[in-house]
Amino acid sequence: MDHLKENENKDAVRQAVRSRYGQIATSPGCGCGPSTSSCCGGGTAITPSQIAQLLGYSSQDFSGLPEGANMGLGCGNPKAIAALKPGETVLDLGSGGGFDCFLAAREVGPTGRVIGVDMTPEMVSKARANAAQAGARNVEFRLGEIEHLPVADASVDVILSNCVINLSPDKPQVYRDAFRVLKPGGRLAISDMVAIAPLPEAMRREIALLTACVAGAETIDGLKGILAQIGFTQIRIEPKEEIRQAIQKWAPGRKIEDYVASATIEAVKP
Repeated sequence: MDHLKENENKDAVRQAVRSRYGQIATSPGCGCGPSTSSCCGGGTAITPSQIAQLLGYSSQDFSGLPEGANMGLGCGNPKAIAALKPGETVLDLGSGGGFDCFLAAREVGPTGRVIGVDMTPEMVSKARANAAQAGARNVEFRLGEIEHLPVADASVDVILSNCVINLSPDKPQVYRDAFRVLKPGGRLAISDMVAIAPLPEAMRREIALLTACVAGAETIDGLKGILAQIGFTQIRIEPKEEIRQAIQKWAPGRKIEDYVASATIEAVKP
């Protein structure tokens, strides 16, 4: 009975996330932070491009991308740590409008391949429209849950993800399936939220903060333990203090930056 209840709770979380990001996909503006009606909550006037620059993307990254690919939903720049090479196969977990996929596609070139997976139908439709607009022939988008990837075993060189895995109610399963689809020697290059202090119980249970990449953050030690137990090696998790300014804008006045931080997560499948 407890197991059934746990599964119901996990499904409720997934449905809340799917609903929120489906709304974001069909709305103008961006959707970081608890507010879906304004960018980064509190009516703060900041564009997706400004958010991306705070997160470490360059103005060059935006050039030539389809309008709407960058939705301001990240918490870092996973491509910056991925060291992508021509011809590689890249998988993006929670690909949204396709921003990181299109950037990765430039790096791997026409002999490479980029797959984006997202569980929100509206996001997949948006990303596919963006790919058609950009003429991106080495990028495809698939509908699916990141805990159960629609991707073959040992077929991927690099896994990217940008502020998505914290949303999953079953993070160990996300990383187990990531391990499954990576080739031997394949690597994780992930930006995600981590917990740096215990979140107050009231905030932890707040569904708006859960779907806003705050309440579901795992601790650094917890993540290292999950990755090591699954079999990953060369594990590195580094908080990025320079992204604190962007996090402050997610929920002005809530002091969420005292409880969570953006971090880069790197690991290798032996």
